Amino acid sequence: MSARRAKAALPPQQLTIVWQSVSLLLDYPDEEVLARAELVRSASLGLPAVIGDSIRDFLVHLETTPLPELQADYVETFDNRRRCNLFLTYFAHGDTRKRGMALLRFKQTYLRAGFELDDAELPDHLCVVLEFAATIDRDLGRDLMLDHRAGLELLRLSLRDMHSPWASLIDAVTATLPPLRGEERDAVRRLAAEGPPEEEVGLAPFASPQFSPGAASGAAPEKTLLPMPSFPGVRA
Repeated sequence: MSARRAKAALPPQQLTIVWQSVSLLLDYPDEEVLARAELVRSASLGLPAVIGDSIRDFLVHLETTPLPELQADYVETFDNRRRCNLFLTYFAHGDTRKRGMALLRFKQTYLRAGFELDDAELPDHLCVVLEFAATIDRDLGRDLMLDHRAGLELLRLSLRDMHSPWASLIDAVTATLPPLRGEERDAVRRLAAEGPPEEEVGLAPFASPQFSPGAASGAAPEKTLLPMPSFPGVRA
């Protein structure tokens, strides 16, 4: 077992709650997301204060902002800004040929756990990775996040710079991971200075237009059909 994997910041039950909660709340906002808000709030009460507060801060925004405004802000934030991309391999590879191989490695990781992702989904979307980690394989899912730690940190910093309400959700995720190491901090600085690579190539069979950064759409993306767990210790 690697040193990085051995140093989980929270016990397994709490990791499941954090990752599943953020996976639900980081999805395109719709009535289904709103309907789950109270369950997520109840589950968050069993988390350490700093993480639970981050999740509840977002819930306040979710419940007090008109849905059309939430949806427009989501599209503007995540579809139109390269540094706020929810596809983890995009930070390291942009739209280059290397990204296709990185996406394949994600799919192979899922297959190792006995899970086959629908072809309509890209496997590196943060919501997919979080739900996989929460419901299928905690260690493999966490390793995927650690392998893309620099991109995840750039996402967090970019949202913070924008004063985005979604920043608190990424704060909650990174609080479950070990602190950045020296080479990871260097990678974040390089990403912040240079941004993701920009070579434009096709990613078929891995991508479709709705997953391309900048291809904003008012329609909700397709949802990943992963098992929906009951939050540990929480009654619906």
